Amino acid sequence: MQIYLPIAEISVNAFLLLGLGGIVGILSGMFGVGGGFLMTPLLFFIGIPPAVAVATEANQIVASSFSGVLAHLRRKTVDLKMGTVLLIGGLIGAALGVWLFNYLKGLGQVDLLVKLCYVLFLGVIGGLMFVESLGAVRKTKSGKAPTRKKHNWIHGLPFKMRFRTSGLYISVIPPVIVGVFVGILAAIMGVGGGFVMVPAMIYLLGMPTKVVVGTSLFQIIFVTGFTTLLHATTNYTVDMVLAVLLLVGGVIGAQIGTVIGAKLKAEQLRILLAIMVLAVCGKLALDLLIQPSELFSIGAVGGH
Repeated sequence: MQIYLPIAEISVNAFLLLGLGGIVGILSGMFGVGGGFLMTPLLFFIGIPPAVAVATEANQIVASSFSGVLAHLRRKTVDLKMGTVLLIGGLIGAALGVWLFNYLKGLGQVDLLVKLCYVLFLGVIGGLMFVESLGAVRKTKSGKAPTRKKHNWIHGLPFKMRFRTSGLYISVIPPVIVGVFVGILAAIMGVGGGFVMVPAMIYLLGMPTKVVVGTSLFQIIFVTGFTTLLHATTNYTVDMVLAVLLLVGGVIGAQIGTVIGAKLKAEQLRILLAIMVLAVCGKLALDLLIQPSELFSIGAVGGH
């Protein structure tokens, strides 16, 4: 069943979009990630223009993150104070990211930028995750519990604030910088940034793992919502038909993924996720290196 996407200006099989949403929903339920860093490249592969894929996927992340935050608020595993500090940085980063996105779109280089960002970040994150997961598996087999330092150079920075839910007394500078970085990623790559923020909150800020996911989702809701608003009003690249189909598939898939995830060990889940991230990275890198079948594309009059 073909359905026309008015903003993307192409016809796509509706069941294919529902299926993609379902697959990423399963991954989201299994691994506890928003799935934007996998969904957006998948949209590239089926022919959705990168500018539309980025803006529309940010829209979908708002809904899925809101659902997750409600569950964490009930468990009291959201540090609202830390989330607000991260959010301030995130909004600044999102505005900078959309400005950069618009500038490069005017130069005709936005598609290349988005794909290069994905190859770089998926390659780095996937590689680090794979190495760390293998190390955790070896330590678990040998009976040694993985250790993590509680104090580092960040605790010596000025402008300290007490975050009672996280049990921290640290400078606000690192959370703001992390927020800015994630905001830029959200605007340029169409991701919530959880795959960068969660490790940063655990290993850089020293937050307890139990409050990290909920706090990350709290910040992601507002940053991706703000990003979607900016893209919709400045670039007109948010395709609501595409967003709704992906969201329906994602909601169903997340329920299935949660059941599957409960039956696997944490180390196995991380290795599977790392392999999947590296596979998507490899496919994107290959597409950039191989000569396309069509050397020219049709653009608007006066465009590049």
